[in-house]
Amino acid sequence: MVWLILILLLFVLIILRVPVAFGLGLVSVIGIIMNDFSLLSNVPRNLFSGIDSFTLVAIPLFILAGEIMAKGGISQRLINFSKIIVGPIPGGLALVVIISSIFFAALTGTAIAAAAAIGGMLIPTMLKEGYDKGFTTSLIASASTIGPIIPPSIVFILYGVMASVSISDLFIAGILPGILMALGLASYSIYVGKKNNYVIKDTQTDFKTVLKYFKDAILALMMPFIIIGGIISGIFTATESGVIAVFYAFIIGLFVYKEIKFKDIWFILKESALTTTGIIFLIGSASVFIWYINFEDIPGQLIDLLGFAAESPVILLLIINIVLLIAGTFIDTISAVTIFTPLFTPLILSAGIDPVHFGVILSVNLTIGMVTPPLGVCLFVVSSIAKQKVPEMFKHLFPQVGILVVVLLIITYAPSMIMKPVELFSS
Repeated sequence: MVWLILILLLFVLIILRVPVAFGLGLVSVIGIIMNDFSLLSNVPRNLFSGIDSFTLVAIPLFILAGEIMAKGGISQRLINFSKIIVGPIPGGLALVVIISSIFFAALTGTAIAAAAAIGGMLIPTMLKEGYDKGFTTSLIASASTIGPIIPPSIVFILYGVMASVSISDLFIAGILPGILMALGLASYSIYVGKKNNYVIKDTQTDFKTVLKYFKDAILALMMPFIIIGGIISGIFTATESGVIAVFYAFIIGLFVYKEIKFKDIWFILKESALTTTGIIFLIGSASVFIWYINFEDIPGQLIDLLGFAAESPVILLLIINIVLLIAGTFIDTISAVTIFTPLFTPLILSAGIDPVHFGVILSVNLTIGMVTPPLGVCLFVVSSIAKQKVPEMFKHLFPQVGILVVVLLIITYAPSMIMKPVELFSS
């Protein structure tokens, strides 16, 4: 089983911090050469065909929308409004983190971006209000996992393209799991808030003040509803929604809130292009990897190897959950999707598991991995912002991860809860 050695080599390269795109390409090329040198001509062909997809245009569009949103004052207004609404509740600022993560998720769909943006804006405020530093940082990291689940989601777009699954169905299926994750973290936050008397001091919550902040945030609040509502109703596709998100964020940031100047546009475009380039190159490398594993019939061999599990969806999903939770600790979500989608999709199809349901399971798994020690990516993003050692987060992090794992088990073994909304809106 040469392919097994190459898969292990891939994970060794990842652990050694070799970029996943290069690792995928290197392993694939080595495997192809060991089979037939003449097959190398397939590498550039598959590299191009893998990114030659209209649907993938949505990825740079949502990245660009996120950059505009952060620079254009939309994020700050959403946070200010959330603070007024839930501030008086015990653990109010913690709830602001969660609500902001939901809004941020509905605009950009990425965990790392949410952790960085929300952490940068709320960590100083929460510490000033007397919140425990470990609780603050761990919650921001945990809440960022909502980003890739609530639509629009770059992870769902990528999975949908690779597994040939309806992206609109994935978006619909992701709403309830994202809400469950938020409710679980909110319950823990209120518990901690009551226990430690975390209440925002000197906050006016009269109707006039609430109305003032609502008016200031109304255009920002409309953005996620326009994007998600348009996709669910079928008015526009996921890719078209990316165009609308960019246009809407640009108009608001430049002409309404006036926090973006024309001189800022070049910087925003450059940052978006740099992020997009890395993701698109990764997708291209993944397409070469997919061609290689199909050439070797690796999915078929996995089915033979795990044949006993394929006969029981319960056991198969348990095995996959464990593998993905571990892998998610040291591989970023986008990279992990490109690796595991082609490996596991044939397995779940042979076991009769709906690929839309599996797409949600895959995404939730991998995002939980991003806040799971020892190498959870979002932990290091937040710890660098707060200048705090990761082990200092563990006291509050473990209960939060436990809550997310419970949500994962619910959506894994209650597929009807995930699929009913899909059936409802697709009919």
